Amino acid sequence: MNYFRGIGSFGSASLSAHLMRGAAAAALLGWAIVDQAAHPWASLGAGVAALVALRGCPMCWTMGLVETLSQGRGNRTAEQADQTSPQ
Repeated sequence: MNYFRGIGSFGSASLSAHLMRGAAAAALLGWAIVDQAAHPWASLGAGVAALVALRGCPMCWTMGLVETLSQGRGNRTAEQADQTSPQ
């Protein structure tokens, strides 16, 4: 199963998948910050898991969002061009 489908190294197969990865990372980071005094090692692990979910830093996730959106826009314009071309 190819999760990237030729859309760059940071993008996702769909917008909903990308947004879910971002939400999961935000929840992990929030928990890691709030609970860092009680469980420092678990907080560190949650921070690492958040970075994995983001595929890097938050800016990397944002670049992936742009890649995912541009891939979707490219598919729509290609489909529209196929529908308007004479066959």
